[in-house]
Formats: sequence, structure tokens, C-alpha cells
Amino acid sequence: MRDLKHLIYFEDLLQEANNDLVRKGKEDGNLCLGYTCYFMPEVLLDLPGCFSVRLRAPRCTSPDMATYYMSGRTCHYGRSLLERALEGGYNFIDAQLATETCTVTCRFQEHLDYMDGVINNASFKTEFTDVPFKKNENSIDHYEKQLKIHVLDFLNREFGVDTSDEAILKAIELNNEVNDIVTAIGDYRKLDRPTITGYEFSVITLVSMCCPKYLIIDKLRETLEELKTREPDDKPNYKIKVMLAGSENDDPDFIKLIEGCGALVVADRYCYGSLEARNHINVEEGDTPLRAVAKHYLLTSQCARFMEQQEMRHRKKVLADYAKDYQADGIIVASNKFCEYWSYERMIDTIVLPRDYGFPVCSIEKEYINTASGQLRTRFQAFVESVELKKIQEGK
Repeated sequence: MRDLKHLIYFEDLLQEANNDLVRKGKEDGNLCLGYTCYFMPEVLLDLPGCFSVRLRAPRCTSPDMATYYMSGRTCHYGRSLLERALEGGYNFIDAQLATETCTVTCRFQEHLDYMDGVINNASFKTEFTDVPFKKNENSIDHYEKQLKIHVLDFLNREFGVDTSDEAILKAIELNNEVNDIVTAIGDYRKLDRPTITGYEFSVITLVSMCCPKYLIIDKLRETLEELKTREPDDKPNYKIKVMLAGSENDDPDFIKLIEGCGALVVADRYCYGSLEARNHINVEEGDTPLRAVAKHYLLTSQCARFMEQQEMRHRKKVLADYAKDYQADGIIVASNKFCEYWSYERMIDTIVLPRDYGFPVCSIEKEYINTASGQLRTRFQAFVESVELKKIQEGK
């Protein structure tokens, strides 16, 4: 397939958290608001005069300093974030808004709170938001109140941000346009012969989360138009199609590794993926904009922290439905080492998805920093071969 016009530009933006567009957004006089979890609604951080940046730790090689503070038995993701903060890599953010969801990101946030000078920015503030463990009306009520107190009131009090209904609706409109564009781009993965690779789509999804949306949206639009006339290769360079599910993955090279083993990644149900994160936000009649946001983020989430039996079973069905919709032949479930929620979820997925839905599963535990690429390559190659053999036996 011909190269996407903006792919190299997008790749360059992901080399640093404080990339060119983030710096431009700051130069325009906007507040830069960091977050790490889906449960901190990015739409509320994109209010007029603000832009959201989902934090990553690109090119972090070894979180030695962070390990001293957080121990070696916590997820590399949170340690890598703290390492980058200690190195001065997040001095550009004006506030970090966290959620009481993932333990290791809570520890990261606490260190930003209590360690003087970690973020060298005179305006820097932090705030926590509590997120319920259930999805019912009481939970929505609680979540809405939390977002009001710890996001809207916080931004208005500390920075003078306009948090009116009109401002929230404007932010929803911008987010929905980005969400719809990225979703439309991702739909090309559903084709019998997809015209976009999983690596390319991962890069596109990440820049939509890590750059001011008003500055990246034109190039996202152009990429969507480009895909309308992009032709697939005459001969596919992959052997099977897979869905990647699991915990935090903001490294497109991990997906490139999978695809280099012959498995095209056609669906991305993981933290930092597009599925759920790029769903259209609907404001139903009778709901305030804030209520609509609270309902959307709580009810659409497929996070493993929801442990009720019906929710756990529902998540398996959602994965299977995605796999069918995107014509995946198998599912790779990857969790970061020491990730409490996704370690359990990965084990359950490995049993339930083949047994109840007939999808072969490759179960992987990995580090946030991928240093064991040779071992992973061996695992993925073996999985590709096993799925290929299964397809031959079934006459597909």
C-alpha cells in the first residue's frame, strides 16, 4: 500500500510527550491538562482554553529512579511515568487530573503531589477523582458529583476555566468530530482486505490523545480522505488477523512486532486503544452535558476493575463481538507485569474466549518497556502458526 501522507509526521509527534503541537497549544495560551486513564474524561479537559494530553513515557529505557520510590513490584507503566517526571519530562503540564482506579497511577499521582519540584511549573496543580466500581444509577450520580467537584469546580477555581453547559457542549462537539474521524479510519480494518495496518492506526489513535485536538484534526481529516482511495496490496503480507486486548499499551512498535510475525492487528480493545475511547458521546434529552459525560464514560468502559459477575461475562461477549465484527481469527491478550486487574482478566480471557466463543487466544505478560522482543516474537510466531493450522483443518 502507498504510504500515508502524514504518518511520518504523526510518528515524530509521538517521540516526545512535549511535542510540537503541545508546545504550539501552550504558545496559543491554552492550559495543558495531563491524565492517564479513560475514567478521567478527556472531553472535560478539552474545555475552551484547555487541551488534554494522555501521558506516555516515550523512549523511557529503565525506570531506576522511580523504582526507588515505587518498588520493583509495581507496573512498569506507572514507574516509567514517574521516571519521566523526575527527568523533567512533564514540566509543560499545568495540572494532572487522576482517578482512583489503577493503583500504580495513583502512586504516580501521589508522588507528584508530595515530592517538591517534580514538576517545574509554577502553576502546576493535581486533583483526584473517585470512580465507582459498579454501573448503576447510584454510581452515575456519584461519578457525576465527583466530576463536578474534582474536575469542573477545580478547573474553574484554580484556573478560571469556563465550565458552563455551553462550554461542555462545545468540547463534546470537538471530541465527537475527532471520535467520528478516528472511528471511520478504524472501520477500514473491517474490510476483507484492510487498507490500513494496526501499526498505522495505533499511531493515529495515539496522536489524537496526545496532541491538542484543534491542531491535529485537519490532518486526521486528510488521512480519512486519503484512505477512501487507498488500495490494498495485491498479495496480503499477513497470515491471520488478530484483535489485541489488555492493559496499557501506548507503544506502536509493540503492534509492529506482532504484525512482523504475520498477524495483522485489526481491533484494539486495550487501554490507549480506540474502541470505547473513540465512541461518539450522545447527550440524551433531559440530561445535562455533565450527566451525559458521566454516563458515557462509566457505561461504555470495559475496564477489568468492574468485578461483578455479569460485568465480567459481558466483557467476554464484547471482546468476541469485536473479534467477529473485525473478522479477527484470534485474540492476543496482553497485560503489563504486576498489573493487578488485567493479570486476572487475562487469565479468565484465556479460558473463556476459546471455550465459549471459539477464538484462539495468545496470553502475554509483558513489560511497559519491551526489552524481551525476541521471546515475544517466538510466542507470536507460534500463535500465528497454530491459528493457520486451525484454519486449514476447518477448510477456511
